[in-house]
Amino acid sequence: MKPLSRPLDLGTLFDDMAARGTSTVVHLSRPLDVAPEAGWELEIPEAAALVRGLSGRMARAGVGPGDRVAIAKRNHWDYVLLSCAAARLGAVPASLSAHLEPRVLEELLKRLEPALLVTDTALLGAAAEEACDPRVHARRTLVVDGRAEGTLTMDDLAGAEVPPPCRPHLDAPLAIMHTSGTTGTPKLVVHSTRTIMRRLAGFEAHRWPVLGSRPDDTVVSSYSYAHGRALAWTASVLRLAPKTMSVITSPDWAEAGPALEAHRPTILEAQPSTLGRWQRRTEGEDTPFDRVRLFVSTFDAMHPSTVRSFLNATAHRRPVWMQGWGQSETGPLTFRFFTRRSLERDQGTTPITRDLGRPVPGRTRLRAVDPETLRPVPTGTPGLLFCRTDALCLGYVGEEGRWRSKLVGQWWSTGDIGSIGRTGSVRLVDREVDALAEGGCLEIEDVVDERLPEVLECVVLGVPDGDPVPVVATGSGELDHQGWRAAVADLPAMADPVVLTWDELPRTGTGKVRRGELRDLLGLHPGTRGTGRWT
Repeated sequence: MKPLSRPLDLGTLFDDMAARGTSTVVHLSRPLDVAPEAGWELEIPEAAALVRGLSGRMARAGVGPGDRVAIAKRNHWDYVLLSCAAARLGAVPASLSAHLEPRVLEELLKRLEPALLVTDTALLGAAAEEACDPRVHARRTLVVDGRAEGTLTMDDLAGAEVPPPCRPHLDAPLAIMHTSGTTGTPKLVVHSTRTIMRRLAGFEAHRWPVLGSRPDDTVVSSYSYAHGRALAWTASVLRLAPKTMSVITSPDWAEAGPALEAHRPTILEAQPSTLGRWQRRTEGEDTPFDRVRLFVSTFDAMHPSTVRSFLNATAHRRPVWMQGWGQSETGPLTFRFFTRRSLERDQGTTPITRDLGRPVPGRTRLRAVDPETLRPVPTGTPGLLFCRTDALCLGYVGEEGRWRSKLVGQWWSTGDIGSIGRTGSVRLVDREVDALAEGGCLEIEDVVDERLPEVLECVVLGVPDGDPVPVVATGSGELDHQGWRAAVADLPAMADPVVLTWDELPRTGTGKVRRGELRDLLGLHPGTRGTGRWT
């Protein structure tokens, strides 16, 4: 294989990898929405041709350098291909999850003012049911899977000439993605080539011990491909050129199970809610996780029971779990490793997975400060976490003042409450906006998960002037209340639990619970003990 002559670029990513001779084969859990005729398997030259074709279609639709292209459709890896196609024109792709509420999607499109909206019939139909029309906020709309009034189809733009690639300045806007929006309307995060391709993807694209993929690896991912993580993951994995790269677009076992069986991973990365849904599939002697040597979770800290279940499911002698903590605005800030041995002991009321590890050496600095005075707090004392990183995003679309308000000199507020130990390790307590008077939501949720296996998810909601309200999801929508009282007896006082099913919890595209919407659903006071200033 030829060495890569230049650093990673988004617009020409697949062309560059094809020219390099990368032999990785991409397997899909279902065909691409933008090219179903391509089937279930892609080689890199085929993916490069698809990107060029999509770029030509966008150009024919009137997209040019500096324009924004909004992408909002059913979850699939073609978010990445569409982003590459837009970047190839010098345009800025903006990935928006189809899980967004129609009125939230409209608000984000108003901020973006895209030259082109790439969407599908399902999203347009769901918006129409809510008396919303995302098409009115874009100059033109391209529907990838059919036809709708006043829109373009893939066939309308077929055969378009492919313009030569346009490479943006390293510090110019390259791609836009949104935050999870668990507490309100998501923010639109702007990254550049320097921040997301050089700092984030470039750092991962080294064959680091334990973390780097090998030529014989099968690297599998399953999460929201509208997330910025999909761009960095794709670029770094292709740079290392494993034998197989497998993409799973849904946590539903009807789709995920056959894909995992057909291409059993040696490296698996998935969002926490997906791993939680797959946890019961780790039981038994023959599981599709039996070859995994490295598990990766980068969206949120995981419950100890979930980490333990997957580590015990593999036949590998010394499997490792890598947990990263970061945000859309910063990329990973800390990381740590778990092994079977580290999960053996009783977790008590301080679960080990809330220890997020240490900052990435030489790349990230963290400090904890008093939320009111902004002065550093003593070692081991919870405070508002600030970071310094060269991978910090350029800003928020339409909310520049909000982004700048989170900057204090060279330090940027994560909005999280946590403590920093003597060795530099970070222990996460809560989002500042979700803070409790005693203890932390996240640790309580971990303890409940550890002690009550029938609880599929626990969400603790703080209230301004009373005990926090635990919301638990079970398979049946019922709970053994006597068992609950025994399990939480040594935890901070809480109100009686509200019991729901898994599907009744409102979620974001990455599977996080929308806490604000859940409050509305339960009729709780919208306020919390936190200020929300740093959200």
